[in-house]
Amino acid sequence: MIRRIGLVILTLLLLVPSVVTAENNISVLDSSVEIYFPTTLIFNLEAESSADIIDARLHYQVDKMNYASVTSEGWADFTPAGQVKTSWVWDMRKASLPPGTAITYWWTIKDAAGGELETAPAIVHFDDGRYHWQSLTEGKLTLFWYEGDDSFAKELMDACKEGLARLTRDIGTYPEKPIKIYIYASAEDLQGAMIFPMEWTGGVAFTEFSIIAIGVSPSRLDWGKRALVHELTHLVVHQATFSPYGRLPIWLDEGLAMYNEGEPNPFFQSWLEKAISENKLISVRSLCSPFSAEPEKAYLSYAESYSLVEYLLDNYGQGKMLDLLTLVKQGNTYDEALTQVYGFDIDGLDTCWRETLVAPPVIAVSRSPERSEGKAWQSYPALIAVLSALATVLVLWGALALEEWTWRRTCRKRLAGGNRL
Repeated sequence: MIRRIGLVILTLLLLVPSVVTAENNISVLDSSVEIYFPTTLIFNLEAESSADIIDARLHYQVDKMNYASVTSEGWADFTPAGQVKTSWVWDMRKASLPPGTAITYWWTIKDAAGGELETAPAIVHFDDGRYHWQSLTEGKLTLFWYEGDDSFAKELMDACKEGLARLTRDIGTYPEKPIKIYIYASAEDLQGAMIFPMEWTGGVAFTEFSIIAIGVSPSRLDWGKRALVHELTHLVVHQATFSPYGRLPIWLDEGLAMYNEGEPNPFFQSWLEKAISENKLISVRSLCSPFSAEPEKAYLSYAESYSLVEYLLDNYGQGKMLDLLTLVKQGNTYDEALTQVYGFDIDGLDTCWRETLVAPPVIAVSRSPERSEGKAWQSYPALIAVLSALATVLVLWGALALEEWTWRRTCRKRLAGGNRL
C-alpha cells in the first residue's frame, strides 16, 4: 500500500503524431498532463510551424450532468515563435473536481500564416494518486478502496446493491449512468482529497458527477453501509429527476434517502415523538426549504422527512411516488404535483400526515397529597437519577447522529456552489 505525504505528480504523456498538410505546416511535438491532486491540473503543449505560432488554446469538457453540452477554454501564455513550449494551469481552488473525474480535452493552434491545427480529443482522469487503489465493479457501480480486505469491499458493495434493489422496489428509480464510490480509510484521508474541507466532513456526494467519496474504516463498517446507501439514494434520485425546470423539496429528497437506509434511526425517531407530544412539529411547507442550522430543528426536520415519505409510500404505493418525482422534474410546483398525484397540496399533506401520528404514552407519577405542593421533585431521587442517566445517553447518541447529519448537510451545501464549473 502506497502512502505519500504532499503532492503526487502523475504525468500522462499523450504522444500526438505530427500533422502536416499542404495548407498546414503546424506540428504538435508533445502533449502531456500533470496531475497534482487535489489542487492542480497542468496541460502542457509543445508545437512548431514554418511560421510563428501565435495562438494556442485548450478546450475541455468535464464529464458531469449538464443541461447542455459545455466546452470551456484555457488560453496558453507564450511569446510567438516558430517553436513554442507552453502550458495552461487549472487551479482547483476556483472550481474543484472530485476524485476520478474524467476530462476530455484538445488543443487548437494557429500560426501567423493562417495555418490552424486541432488535435484529436484525449481523456485524462483526475485520480487521487496518493493511494494504491483496488476496485470492484458490479453492474453500474464501481467501488474503489485501499484499506481493508476483499470482504470489506464486498460487504459495502452488497449494501449498495441491496439499497438499489429497495429503491427500485419502493420508488421505481434506478441508476441511469455509472456511479463511482471512493472509500477513504478515514475522515482525515478524505479531507486531504478536498479543497478547503470542513473539519467535520466525513463524506461527500457529488451528485452532478455521480461520484461518492466517503471515509469508512473497516472498524466502522455498519455506519459506512448506511451512509453509503443514503448517499447512493441521493445520486440515483438526482439522476432520475435532473432537470432545469424543478428540484425536489428538501423533505422529499432527504426523506427518500433516509427511508432507503432501512429501519428508522431511533435517535431521530425520539425527536419526532418529542415534537408530537409537545405539539411542536415543523410544517411540511417549511420543510420544502433548506433545513435549519440549529441542531435540534435539523434533527426534527430529518425525522419528519422520513415519516412523511413513509406515510406516502405506505398509504399510496410506489407508482404514485414515481409520478410525483416525474411531475416535479417536468416543472410542476410542489402544490401542483401533490394535487395531481394524491389529491391534496402541501398543506393538505401536512393535515393528513399529522392525523396518522400518535403521541407516545405519558407515564403518570402519583404523588401523596402532602407532597403535592412545593418542591415535590425532591421526593423522587431515584427517578431523577434515571432521567439524568437517560439524558447522558441521549447526548452521546445525539453526537453520533450529528456526525452523520453534519457531513451530509454540509457537503450538499458545498456542492450547490463550489463544484459548478
